[in-house]
Amino acid sequence: MSISREALAPTDTFPRRHLGPAAAEIAAMLPILSQPSLDALIDAAVPAAIRRGPLALPAALGESAALAELRSLATQNQIFRSFIGLGYSDTAVPPVIQRNILENPGWYTAYTPYQAEISQGRLEALLNFQTLVTELTGLEIANASMLDEGTAAAEAMMLCHRVKLGDSQAPSTFFVSSACHPQTVDIVQTRAEPLGVQVVVGDHRTVDLAALTPFGVLVQYPDTTGSIHDFADFFVRAHAAGALTVVATDLLALTLLRAPGEFGADVAVGSAQRFGVPLGFGGPHAGFLATKDAYKRQMPGRLVGVSKDAQGNPAMRLALGTREQHIRRDKATSNICTAQVLLAVMASMYAVYHGPAGLRQIAQRVRTLIALLRRGLVQLGASVNAEPVFDTLTIGNVSAARVHAAAHAKKINVRSLDAYHVGVSLDETTTLADVAQLLGFFGDATIFGENLSTLLAAETASDYATPHARSSRYLEHPVFNRYHTEHEMLRYIKRLEAKDLSLCHSMISLGSCTMKLNATSEMFPVSWPEFGKLHPFAPSEQTRGYQKLFADLETWLAEITGFAAVSLQPNAGSQGEYSGLLAIRAYHQSRGEGHRTVCLIPTSAHGTNPASAAMCGYKVVAVACDSNGNIDVADLTTKATQHAANLAALMVTYPSTHGVFETSIKDICAIIHAHGGQVYMDGANMNAQVGLTSPGFIGADVCHLNLHKTFCIPHGGGGPGMGPIGVAAHLRPFLPGHVFTPPRSGGAPRPGAVSAAPFGSASILVISWMYIRMMGPEGLTAATKIAILNANYIAQRLAAHFPVLYRGAQGLVAHECILEFRPWKKHGLEVEDVAKRLMDYGYHAPTMSFPVPGTLMIEPTESETKAELDRFCDVLISIHGEMQAVADGRADKSNNVLKHAPHTALVIANDAWTRPYSREQAAFPDRHTRASKFWPAVGRVDNVYGDRNLVCSCVGMEAYAETPA
Repeated sequence: MSISREALAPTDTFPRRHLGPAAAEIAAMLPILSQPSLDALIDAAVPAAIRRGPLALPAALGESAALAELRSLATQNQIFRSFIGLGYSDTAVPPVIQRNILENPGWYTAYTPYQAEISQGRLEALLNFQTLVTELTGLEIANASMLDEGTAAAEAMMLCHRVKLGDSQAPSTFFVSSACHPQTVDIVQTRAEPLGVQVVVGDHRTVDLAALTPFGVLVQYPDTTGSIHDFADFFVRAHAAGALTVVATDLLALTLLRAPGEFGADVAVGSAQRFGVPLGFGGPHAGFLATKDAYKRQMPGRLVGVSKDAQGNPAMRLALGTREQHIRRDKATSNICTAQVLLAVMASMYAVYHGPAGLRQIAQRVRTLIALLRRGLVQLGASVNAEPVFDTLTIGNVSAARVHAAAHAKKINVRSLDAYHVGVSLDETTTLADVAQLLGFFGDATIFGENLSTLLAAETASDYATPHARSSRYLEHPVFNRYHTEHEMLRYIKRLEAKDLSLCHSMISLGSCTMKLNATSEMFPVSWPEFGKLHPFAPSEQTRGYQKLFADLETWLAEITGFAAVSLQPNAGSQGEYSGLLAIRAYHQSRGEGHRTVCLIPTSAHGTNPASAAMCGYKVVAVACDSNGNIDVADLTTKATQHAANLAALMVTYPSTHGVFETSIKDICAIIHAHGGQVYMDGANMNAQVGLTSPGFIGADVCHLNLHKTFCIPHGGGGPGMGPIGVAAHLRPFLPGHVFTPPRSGGAPRPGAVSAAPFGSASILVISWMYIRMMGPEGLTAATKIAILNANYIAQRLAAHFPVLYRGAQGLVAHECILEFRPWKKHGLEVEDVAKRLMDYGYHAPTMSFPVPGTLMIEPTESETKAELDRFCDVLISIHGEMQAVADGRADKSNNVLKHAPHTALVIANDAWTRPYSREQAAFPDRHTRASKFWPAVGRVDNVYGDRNLVCSCVGMEAYAETPA
């Protein structure tokens, strides 16, 4: 008997696990679209002029084989103990947090909490994070996290700029202490240059602020050398000179040190990484930004506030949304459209688990160990900081080469400074034995006796002296003082998890957000120590595995996008947009055309586009869209001609923001190039391109990729994300640089950094590596085809009930569709009513009112089966019937099942039920909800009340967390 090759094929092939519809389901879907085959559908939907050849990528591996190959890369990383510091510390991740949050799809597959009623768990955890930050910094309001410490500092600079100078782009000065972390200085300088802001780096003790007249100043506390300075007098001088004051600080140190708000800080920034988040070779980590209440409307990023629901119970939601780029566009406070939610949740839970006493104990232990190290070094003849320190020493009067060699022999890294100085930073995981070993690198440590007993006897832990000592209390709210056993912590985590709808429950069909499968096999390696335990500034010879992984991803993404080079540094889609525009800007400058500062942006574009352009100093000129949602080519041509002398770029999304493959896209690119501009393509809709076409083939010069969309990094409840950029060959020299990476060869000056770590959030790149490696070229192309199939299937099934607003030339959509709900306004029904009613059926609403107000934009992705698509369609058809009942007068216009949605368990169980519809219709409207019910945690949230009565921490909130009013 002969054995077929197929019979011996691996049984754990991945595309069949990732792709929702099986062959029989595809065959059943195609007749509804009047298409004979999947390829025929694609030929009809995707313009022939943009079709490319097959992807030249490695063949797909099964799950176990891909994990084995990645494991071979991981073993090439060497796990040294790193005492490098620079804002990154090893930490003991509590296993209860690692297993139940970091590794739990109930937390990492949820979406940004725009639909607050089914996001109360994350919102509570983020409120805890904001409380943690405000109380430790001594400031009044904090946001729900930033991308990292360096970008937080850059955002703080721009906050100061807005407060002091309004929207003026006049040249101005920002002072940065030379004792700030180098990567922070690098990012601040990158951010400042396009806006005409002059960054002056110097010594805060000697700078003449009166002569400099800066609009803001930035200092580090403790500084990058480890020293703790009293900035009170300096801040008095800064305020007298008209400047706002920014402190980059360490949350753990602040459990012992005077809070920045108590010595005059207007803004505090930093990273919460050492609160239980792995090093991960640089990320992802949660940065933070806190400020005074007076500046809250100038604050960037997400902000969680407390409001009330329809029954008057406390309810949380995202507050002050009018600051955001989707509302204010080029006038927004920032282009950041996300946060580091999953990491902020971990950091907040670390604080909840340890509580104020536990955090102080951890900090005091670190301080005691550094005091022992300091005393021993002095006795060995080394010089150390004259000022007080927390966890870091700059050690002089030594042979740095000898110290590094001795440390390397013991698999230990210390910070490189110069020939006679090194730096050492201790952390939560440091032991007394580590201190003894470190001392041995600087001399004969045996003089101290076994276990440093002589030093230990002479050194006792004590509080800092005035003015550095902390006197104010912190984290007294019950949430930080209740869950200190693992049993209680586990229950608290699970209670919050139960309040959030995630991909564990149902499809999340958000247009332009691509909530697809985040496979377990892709997620496994994130927790491998070979990827999680590396310091971002570890010597390159210790990171060979990461380097190979980066090289693979850059090569694969370049092939997928049709570009010559890729940078993996941008750690969010917003950072990718910004980096791509910076590359275009630098290219024009290199050609003596720095005057090109006009950026054309279609009116339908994501709000991040104009916000990013404004950050680059560009003037945004809007381009109209026609009645079909396509770019108005005539208007584009007029604008390109009008601004030809100064045209820098066009920002375009493809397929369009309206979910259509525009047939004129190549002509559009040619028009821009003919007038001297570059084409930036927003990669938000890349899920409709992979394997069928590519930005480079279409004619774009640069494109960012949302790895948290197309390439399977999970959304994390609103973050992390990754936004690498691909560029054509002429833009390669202008990709982001970094102070800790060598300059590129060639004549072009090194561009600045856009993220604190050279490779952004490196540890989650393993997810996209696994996805591409397991899907292979055929699987990736099949994913795109099925994404287009699924979107068209939904559009066709629902078209008779909710018209599809835009279609392509063949009457088809791309990977998403926009449904029309505006005609229902005359019956008193809003699209928000539909969004809230979907919660009663166990669904998260599609993208609401973007890009067209009063619509829903649906993107089912390739991962959803026909059964799930059908259930979703059946639900919307059922809701259509409920809407029709209102329109026909069979249901009251204001007292109906839609207006009161969502319905909580408390409402349904209430003894008093006076509504004109039944409890069953409210809570159990279909078979699925009777078998598996997801209960919204709160009723409809009052957004207006929340903004008018802004509360952004748990302090003072009555009946907080678990007890309804």
